[in-house]
Amino acid sequence: MPDFVPIITATIVVTAIGLLCSVMLVIASKVFAVKVDEKCEKIRECLPGANCGACGYAGCDSYAKALSLAEETNTGLCTPGAAKVAADISDVLGVAPAEITRKVARVHCNGNCDNTSKKAVFMGSQSCASAKLLYGGDGKCVYGCLGFGDCVTVCEYDAIHINNGVAQVDIDSCTACSRCVRACPNGLIEIVPVDKHTVVKCSNEEKGAVARKNCNVACIGCMKCERNCPTNAIVVKDNLARINYIRCIACGECAAACPTGAIEYNK
Repeated sequence: MPDFVPIITATIVVTAIGLLCSVMLVIASKVFAVKVDEKCEKIRECLPGANCGACGYAGCDSYAKALSLAEETNTGLCTPGAAKVAADISDVLGVAPAEITRKVARVHCNGNCDNTSKKAVFMGSQSCASAKLLYGGDGKCVYGCLGFGDCVTVCEYDAIHINNGVAQVDIDSCTACSRCVRACPNGLIEIVPVDKHTVVKCSNEEKGAVARKNCNVACIGCMKCERNCPTNAIVVKDNLARINYIRCIACGECAAACPTGAIEYNK
């Protein structure tokens, strides 16, 4: 037998095996193929892809799937996408566009360098999360802004900055994606409707005298704001004024009554 015969035989066998495997893979891809939900894909294309979780779902994919399966009916939950995304999704689903109320982040602290001071010098990793682990931070008020900018780091829209030691939000750039909310170890940031111009710029739950000792503009729980609110939208709980934005009509009466300036009213 010529020497090249085994080589040809091996080549034929390998080729046949390759062809057989290819056929099997094609069949398997058809049999086990996962059907693509075209509606879900179209909805996903409408979403910005921020995967911020502001809609209440794990990400854009989860929100798109919930809408396509009619598990979720509100097309206006994507705050970064706002009205345009809501309208695009509504077109895909063939429903009326959801009414959108623009929201922004608000910081419940005004403990800047003029209103409070440091109790220690923090030499560790320059992050709010790290500073929080050391006796609640380096500031006199353990409830206040730590000032190292974890919220700034996570914001993709350059909408929040540390100014004079405390975080401040640029409402024109804010998309209410909620990343800063999750990044703040003191829970100082809240997403609220942009037309609600009143915000309690304090989160201190200590008694008035102690809170005021640590910060000049702390809430002292005097309840003057509560008594002056015409809609019962603000209450004092655990020595701290809290606003119910559903009831709030942004009249500014609570801010005018506050003796320490802990409540800000700014149109």
